[in-house]
Amino acid sequence: MVCSFRFVVWVMAGAGVVVGASDKSSLAGTWSSKSNQVFTGPGFYDPVDELLIEPSLPGISYSFTEDGFFEQASYQVSGNPRNPACPVAALTFQHGEYELQDNGTLVLHPIEVDGRQLVSDPCNDKGVSTYSRYNQTVTFKSFNVQIDDYHGIYRLQLYQFDGSPMQPLYLAYRPPMMLPTETLNPTATSDAAHSTDSAKSKRSLRQFVRRSLENKYKTNAVKKNPTGILNSDTFWYLSAGMVGIGSLLFLSS
Repeated sequence: MVCSFRFVVWVMAGAGVVVGASDKSSLAGTWSSKSNQVFTGPGFYDPVDELLIEPSLPGISYSFTEDGFFEQASYQVSGNPRNPACPVAALTFQHGEYELQDNGTLVLHPIEVDGRQLVSDPCNDKGVSTYSRYNQTVTFKSFNVQIDDYHGIYRLQLYQFDGSPMQPLYLAYRPPMMLPTETLNPTATSDAAHSTDSAKSKRSLRQFVRRSLENKYKTNAVKKNPTGILNSDTFWYLSAGMVGIGSLLFLSS
């Protein structure tokens, strides 16, 4: 019988124990890169008007649910070596289901019709960015979740298909902040009845997105920090207490 989860390693680090895990439970949540400006959800992509919303800084974000769904949001800027004043920017959205294989490989299977990408190349596209459908299966050879030694929060390390590490991602929300996991922009319109149902679905989705944007900072997906002995605040107070005790002992000696 194959166990549904794997604990990779226990590492002693300073005054605490860091647990490296690679299971669906530890993966669940919204993860964002160091810029902390790119997050999945309605603040990045509006599926009703099919708009990609540019964040203030580049970065990437992934969200995962324990029952096998994912969402991807990325804002990447590449320099132009021929003309540094002409960087190329790309906004990418995908969502769908993910597969966690027995060997630890993580495969993201996007919903083909829902992926979107906006590419801006201002020195070559004459000011008109290219907006298109996007569908790219993503394979990560492995991943692990642990407490970051410096920041004191959960860190997700993804390893690309060739084993090379991506930039680390940090836990931003748990439960994850995501758009609905079903198909957002179906292309099939077989009959009038279907069109009516599709229109109702669009209106319902528009209301959902509008509510989500209005409650962007009131979401029940809350920022998470480690608790218990792994909390960085605990380490700070413990250290301060030890310094104080040491000073008293020194003065009384």
